[in-house]
Amino acid sequence: MSARDNILAKLRAGATHTTAPAPLNPDAAIAEHYASLPRTPKEQLAQEFAEKITAWHAEVHRVPRGQWVDKLKEVVAAKGIRNLLYAPATTHGRALEAAGIQGLKPYDRPIDEWKQALFENVDAAITGTRGAIAETGTMIVWPDASEPRTMSLVPPIHIALVDEDSVVPTLYDAIVQQKWTDGLPTNALLVTGPSKTADIQQTLAYGAHGPKELVVLLLTGEAL
Repeated sequence: MSARDNILAKLRAGATHTTAPAPLNPDAAIAEHYASLPRTPKEQLAQEFAEKITAWHAEVHRVPRGQWVDKLKEVVAAKGIRNLLYAPATTHGRALEAAGIQGLKPYDRPIDEWKQALFENVDAAITGTRGAIAETGTMIVWPDASEPRTMSLVPPIHIALVDEDSVVPTLYDAIVQQKWTDGLPTNALLVTGPSKTADIQQTLAYGAHGPKELVVLLLTGEAL
């Protein structure tokens, strides 16, 4: 056997006896990674979320589910909010109408019909959320035709309702548990505190590209 044949024979033998491990399915690998991480107990997720988003300059009020409208009235009065944009077709929008809060402004027409008034004359908006992420202190805002993205981006103050039962440990948990693969809106918003930027001389400024203040009403207690 020549030297060449000898080398080829060894390579063929090695290929026969060495079997590379089958690559993991990417989804399985991701699931395995997150399953290996320490998990915050479910009863502590809302507290972790509140601490994290507060650290990012949000204002958090824990309030029993049946009393959030009363807390909202306090917030509106304390901040001198003259008008509050809301989505009348939502459950929380109907609750606001029933409570008779002064200064309610419905989002009930195309933006092109009142763009200037929206950008210049609306003090605050209230929206729901799809949930929140404890690990990063992030809210998941899921805009739709009834409650468009504009509501959480344009007014200087964004007030958001977060149900403590909807807080999950990580973004991965949110994607899996809420079945994001079944469909996404045009924009799924991940909101961690008020809008901020440090584009100019690395000086942190709030409200440059969105709300300057973020108020979270964290709904607690038994479901209604």
